[in-house]
This record gives sequence, structure tokens and C-alpha cells, in this order.
Amino acid sequence: MTFTFTRIESPEGLIVVTPYVFTDERGFFMESYRGDEFEKAGIKEEFVQDNHSRSTKGVIRGLHFQKDPHEQSKLVRCIRGEVFDVAVDLRPKSDTFGKWYGIVLSEQNKKMLYIPKGFAHGFSTLSEEAEVLYKVDELYSREDERGIVYSDPKLGIDWKVSNPILSSKDKALPKFDEEEEYF
Repeated sequence: MTFTFTRIESPEGLIVVTPYVFTDERGFFMESYRGDEFEKAGIKEEFVQDNHSRSTKGVIRGLHFQKDPHEQSKLVRCIRGEVFDVAVDLRPKSDTFGKWYGIVLSEQNKKMLYIPKGFAHGFSTLSEEAEVLYKVDELYSREDERGIVYSDPKLGIDWKVSNPILSSKDKALPKFDEEEEYF
């Protein structure tokens, strides 16, 4: 596996994980997670929950995060189709506070995005259907769930979809500046 640090780093930032994929006439094999390799790259979380979602073209999920004491680090990958995956830095003392990073994750490129605590996360579905798997290091907590509306002009995220489809909950999320304190 290769671990590539993004423009949003230090000390714990976003890391693109590219697995080694071995293909032949039968198909392919890859390690999608290997604890010792992740630890060498500085990813030391113990993942405790796996989540799986399926979305149709144009769906935007997010931007979501959980507050203290249930903040989550995530390892996100797309196993079917293609999504544009986005993370927004919500760490107030970070040089990149309020900045976002986006990457296409797909069943073809098999890349993963590691998102540490202190970030909001979301994705848009670029293919007809997409399935996303992600590991988290903290259990889901409804009481600590928060979010930011996807279309906040201050963030200026290009979700790469027209006529987005959102849940009523995601449509009602506050703007970036409306949250009193993130982390």
C-alpha cells in the first residue's frame, strides 16, 4: 500500500491510501486494510464499526461529523461505482480550518481516504449507483451527530453533480458559520 498525504495534513491530516492490486485472468486480489501498514503511516485507530451505503446518481450525503466525546476517524472506500468524496477541516487551530479536499473514489481506482477526527465528511454519487464502505473508530451517537449544509458558499465545494438529491435532514443542516464550536 502507498500512503499519500494531501494538502490538508499535519499533525493528523487526510491520507489517500492506494492498495497494491494483483490482477490476473481470474480477477483481482488486494489487502484493503492491514493494521501494521496503517500504523507505519501514522494511522493508529482501532476501527470498531463498518458502515455500508448505496446511493443513486446525483445523491449527496453529508457533510456529517460527530462531536466530543464521539468524534470519528474514518477510512472510506467505494466498492461499486464512483463517488466524489469530500472532507472539510473543522479543527479550529489548524492552518487549513474551513478548507476542503475532494477525491474520486471508485471501484476502478480502489483508492481509500483516511479522515481523522476533526473533519466533516460527505460524498456525491457520480455513477448510476455507488456503494461506499467505511470504517469508523467510534460508535455512532445520535446525540453527538452534527453536520454542515453541502451547498454553503463559504466552503465553495464543487460536488460534480447537477440537481443533487438530498435527504430532508441534510437539506436542513446549518451553514459553516452557524456552528458555535466544532472541536
